[in-house]
Amino acid sequence: MPPLTVLETISEARRLVIKIGSALLVDDEAGGLRSSWLTSVVDDIAALKSSGVDVIVVSSGAVAMGLSSMGFTTRPSRLEDAQAAAAVGQIRLAQAYQSRFERHNMITAQVLLTLEDMEDRPRYLNARNTINALAEKGAVPVINENDTVATQELRFGDNDRLAARVAHMVGADALILLSDIDGLFDSDPHVNTDATFFEVVKDITPEIEAMAGPCPISTPGSGGMITKVAAAKIALAGGCSMIIANGTHDHPIQRLQNGGRATLFPATSTPLAVKKRWIRGMMAPKGQLRLDAGAMNALKKGASLLPAGVTHAEGDFDRGDLVEIYSQDGGLVAQGLASYNANDTAQIIGHKSADVSAILGYAGRAALVHRDDMVML
Repeated sequence: MPPLTVLETISEARRLVIKIGSALLVDDEAGGLRSSWLTSVVDDIAALKSSGVDVIVVSSGAVAMGLSSMGFTTRPSRLEDAQAAAAVGQIRLAQAYQSRFERHNMITAQVLLTLEDMEDRPRYLNARNTINALAEKGAVPVINENDTVATQELRFGDNDRLAARVAHMVGADALILLSDIDGLFDSDPHVNTDATFFEVVKDITPEIEAMAGPCPISTPGSGGMITKVAAAKIALAGGCSMIIANGTHDHPIQRLQNGGRATLFPATSTPLAVKKRWIRGMMAPKGQLRLDAGAMNALKKGASLLPAGVTHAEGDFDRGDLVEIYSQDGGLVAQGLASYNANDTAQIIGHKSADVSAILGYAGRAALVHRDDMVML
């Protein structure tokens, strides 16, 4: 059974994505950073990290933080003006995070993504591997859409859905969207004081989507409740639970851990289980790998497939493509996603992982097919 409370969801998560919007980061009237608020959020993240939780931040705010410096009082309508503001604001945003994480002796890293990075398979894998490598080293990746290069026609448009795609990509257990209200209501609580609040939403029905209402266009951010519900659909499809919570208070994550009100969209399975089902359902392998007896025994025990255990490879496959895995006697035993293309695979099979860098001339992954990217058949 999936966790059905916000507290359980957070306490059981080993990897969290936290999305922070422009309206929370930047004071709409003054146009400056809400400095003490951001400090409190970073303090909350540091506490999560100290308890062993991987935290990835998806942060809006680049355009909003660059507006006043560029002489704008509102978000400009011309794309190039908004991109210029983003170029100025992004460096300020990164510095704001870095200075606060340094107080906790923590490393932060900036990762800028475009929609193309999510749609192109090699770029998707590069982004995923980079974020995973940062998390493995204890760093906190701070991700934003690359507003300086994203075109109007090819962009996420809001960081709610970007956050959901990131959560999906990195196998997060939960996504927390910090908003300016407590969660999902059946109508706008700013207008209707009798609006009904939803503590748990198990199914995203057309009625639930209708309650989200239209997307606002006059606020510093570009999202709204409708984009948050859309983000929930993306997150749940990846086995990631999602929480919409009020982020206007200081220490918003601590507030949730202390029982603060929020709306939970619980996932019905884990991110890894969803990924495995997806791999199992793939039906167009691009290559085949043949194993020796030692590798076959290792796979039965749940290990990754290392180059040393592969005796033969064929097919024209790229990194991230589906390959079939056969035992010594020719039986199909597994399928998974290759960590190397066909040319590199041909060079490293039969060799120890420690020798791969010298053979290929670059530092690759230890596994030819990682156990998280493989299903036994």
